[in-house]
Amino acid sequence: MTDSLPTSAPAKSFDRIAKTYDATRDGDARGRAVAALVIPHLVPGPVLEVGIGTGAVAAALARAGHPAHGVDISAEMLRQARQRLGARIVRGDARALPYAPGSVPNVLCAHVLHLVGDMDTAVREAARVLAPGGRLVAVHGETYADPQADVTEAMTPLDPLRERPDTLDGLAHAAGAAGLRTVTQYALGPNERGFSPEDFAGAMEARQYPYLWDVPEPVWRELVEPVIAALRALPEPARPRPLQWWSPLSVFAKDD
Repeated sequence: MTDSLPTSAPAKSFDRIAKTYDATRDGDARGRAVAALVIPHLVPGPVLEVGIGTGAVAAALARAGHPAHGVDISAEMLRQARQRLGARIVRGDARALPYAPGSVPNVLCAHVLHLVGDMDTAVREAARVLAPGGRLVAVHGETYADPQADVTEAMTPLDPLRERPDTLDGLAHAAGAAGLRTVTQYALGPNERGFSPEDFAGAMEARQYPYLWDVPEPVWRELVEPVIAALRALPEPARPRPLQWWSPLSVFAKDD
């Protein structure tokens, strides 16, 4: 299978953080957790993961009995994925999937639909490759935490930078336009993890979050640097805060 990379508006590639991606996002533990959440919504058969990244989720799905293969735009992320999945991956774009119509029973999009450049086109492509009776399962939208936590309040000024199209309503509309039926939508969680203000500040300085990758320098100085300073000014900035997190999940069916 050859690469499939359209030349329209670029999606966000994770090449720049591929080598540290698993270390900063819990690697195989994250893969097992996401797989456990989506498996109840899959129909029998293989899974195509769009935005397969380092393959942690797909590898966990395969171990659970769902043969998984996938596509990603990032050559460096796929380099990591090949260590888990071998030849079951291909470089390609979510907006022009290199798969035949009606060829897969399940499509999974985990935290990728805000990065693809055109979510509506990506959802249409998912619908195109789904077999009749197939499912599109998406973990999507802004992961959110306790709004009263001091770190959450300190990061509130960044909300305009974190606006994204893959809200519950936005994705349901795109799926309906692509001929898919909504099966369920709900918030996954709460999942508890500890992050310190310094964790967030350091990650922001390293621009680990995709919404910071293309921030112009004037905006960085005026908006982002004050937030970093505010995080480090919180009491005990190195102390992890036990935060509860939720992520939206949506499931859509292709009925014919």
